[in-house]
Amino acid sequence: MAAMTTSTFGLGSYSTPAGLATKTKPFSMNFNTLKPLNRFTGLKVMPSIENELDTSFFGRDSIRTLQASSLPKLQPKQKPAKQFQPRASTFKVALLGAAGGIGQPLGLLIKMSPLVSNLHLYDIANVKGVTADLSHCNTPSQVHDFTGSSELASCLNGVDVVVIPAGIPRKPGMTRDDLFNINASIVMTLVEAVAIHSPDAFIHIISNPVNSTVPIAAEVLKQKGVYNPKKLFGVTTLDVVRANTFVAQKKNLKLIDVDVPVIGGHAGITILPLLSKMRPSVTFTDLEAQELTARIQNAGTEVVEAKDGSGSATLSMAYAAARFVESSLRALDGDGDVYECSFVQSELTDLPFFASRVKLGKNGVEAFISSDIRGLTEFEVKALDALKPELKASIDKGVSFVQKYAAKAAASN
Repeated sequence: MAAMTTSTFGLGSYSTPAGLATKTKPFSMNFNTLKPLNRFTGLKVMPSIENELDTSFFGRDSIRTLQASSLPKLQPKQKPAKQFQPRASTFKVALLGAAGGIGQPLGLLIKMSPLVSNLHLYDIANVKGVTADLSHCNTPSQVHDFTGSSELASCLNGVDVVVIPAGIPRKPGMTRDDLFNINASIVMTLVEAVAIHSPDAFIHIISNPVNSTVPIAAEVLKQKGVYNPKKLFGVTTLDVVRANTFVAQKKNLKLIDVDVPVIGGHAGITILPLLSKMRPSVTFTDLEAQELTARIQNAGTEVVEAKDGSGSATLSMAYAAARFVESSLRALDGDGDVYECSFVQSELTDLPFFASRVKLGKNGVEAFISSDIRGLTEFEVKALDALKPELKASIDKGVSFVQKYAAKAAASN
């Protein structure tokens, strides 16, 4: 008799508030090779795989639907009536900058989502090869390539979510501010096209510096008369992913149980992990809190230096961005229990944009979890006060960039 083999596969978690508290929804999957798989019809599948997951960046139902695309001889099993059931292959996603270091792995992860019917890959070059490669993956979504500005309109037509990782990566010795002039122009141009061809789409800004590129996107959308602050997101999920990982390692916790909200911005001291608000509740010494906060704030530099000139954080960024994309798709699909941290237009502080935990729905941001920024430790209060001037300067820099460009364009006409 064959020996029984069991393995566990996990991707992540997201948290949901319950009153003023939060609960983390982890997941993992146990695969027992001796258990037969049931049969399936279509894309709704419940294989007899022991499933300990609750939800995730791919989610229980999404994973099961994805399994169906790879296991064409399985049959569905009835699910509890109250369980959220996503519609398979429903949404169109455009990835702008798809041939880059973040774009390629991110494209792969997005293609794995059964909520995606069409994945539009755009870049100024080399996107045809990426598309051909991804198109061989046996997941339901169809992949289409678009190259250069002449095809950007077609790429954006009718899409539900636009993801923008386009731009140059950070190199050793380079600050996020050094990226500004190049990436600011790229984001401005791409968002202008989004405003014209897919104004109702969720817009996910990954291009750094996010503290400035999100305000740039907002100003462009305002000028085009289509700005909806509920649908413009700066993707700061990587800060949450890093915080969860580092805290779990430091405190020897099961990673799937850990959820650390991260507020502020997405660069240096503007990144503020709220260790006092994490789940499960853990006590930190002052030194531990300072060291963990500093590591989370400087984690991007840690990767840049480790790669020694060959790149920046591309794989972890792609993973984090895919989690946020999947959360957005689940929200669009009607899941009423989706919460993520994101850099958005906000009234939680005196800053016009601020990263915090938000509830996502079909129309974008539905609510801000204001309890996260109440009852902070003395260290967190001081850190919050310290980050505000730098974050405000970055926001103002983004707004000023677009306004100067517009004034210059008007003067030349």
